[in-house]
Amino acid sequence: METLNKPVITVETTVNAPVAKVWEFWTKPEHVKNWNNASDDWHTPHAENDLRIGGTFNFTMAAKDESFKFDFGGTYTNIEEHKLIEYTLGDERKVKIQFVPEGDQTKVIESFEAETENSDDLQRTGWQMIIDNFKKYTEVN
Repeated sequence: METLNKPVITVETTVNAPVAKVWEFWTKPEHVKNWNNASDDWHTPHAENDLRIGGTFNFTMAAKDESFKFDFGGTYTNIEEHKLIEYTLGDERKVKIQFVPEGDQTKVIESFEAETENSDDLQRTGWQMIIDNFKKYTEVN
């Protein structure tokens, strides 16, 4: 991931599932809607994903009480099935997700360029909570 002098934050988790399942649950909109939130008072009511280089994705993230919502989206720049996803967000920040098979488990490593509105710690915590929610959802389904 080429970076433009922006701090890069990395979060990771190990999911107790094979890489093919982890990839499917990470990329299919019907699954994304079920795990793409940092806390139980948020959800993703809409998700669309065109998983190909040059394709785009858009996930609407919203507070369940409807007090706030935003679209999280970008354009894919590199995809290696079951291994790697790279994309550029609407604000030009870059994100890299690696899927590393470890027997019957899969390590998911997500690195992203930090934005300047929130502290690095706040961003790290929020993205870690989302990836932890992904792990929990994938392991029970």
